[in-house]
Amino acid sequence: MSRSALVVIDMLNTYSHPDAEMLIPSVREALPRIVGLVERARDDGVPVIYVNDNFGEWRSHHGEIIEATLAGPHRDLVEPLLPDDDSLFVVKARHSIFYETPLTYLLSQLDVGRVVLCGQVTEQCVLYSALDAHIRHLDVTVPDDAVAHIHQDLAQAALRMMERNMNASIRKASAVEF
Repeated sequence: MSRSALVVIDMLNTYSHPDAEMLIPSVREALPRIVGLVERARDDGVPVIYVNDNFGEWRSHHGEIIEATLAGPHRDLVEPLLPDDDSLFVVKARHSIFYETPLTYLLSQLDVGRVVLCGQVTEQCVLYSALDAHIRHLDVTVPDDAVAHIHQDLAQAALRMMERNMNASIRKASAVEF
């Protein structure tokens, strides 16, 4: 049986985009559960892969993304989730974690057949990433309390679509088993 990987989507964020003020309350609510998933995955030897927007900067090193987010006004939302030395990092430029990134190849090299998606934004990047994982024949789990949204109604609809249309397992973070 292939293994699982935890994918942390866009949590290294400057929160300087137009929808940030609507997103931040949901991030604050989901953050403890995302941190808990990362800690459990690390303890269990499960690959933790950060896939993060590059903010249009096109830098090849994730350290610059981390520096930019820590210099922003919401450092408290970034610090608890900083990658450790064993974390893997993929830079993305669009909504899906797979779109023109090496993630598919990385997952195959790690023998990953199941991705646990957490992070932001439920009704955007998480939804599109779940669809792209599904069409790549990966099993998808989304802990609904470890994803943050801008619009709650759209997030609920996105979670229902992931479950119904992509056969994603939607559960609480505490119920996720790696």
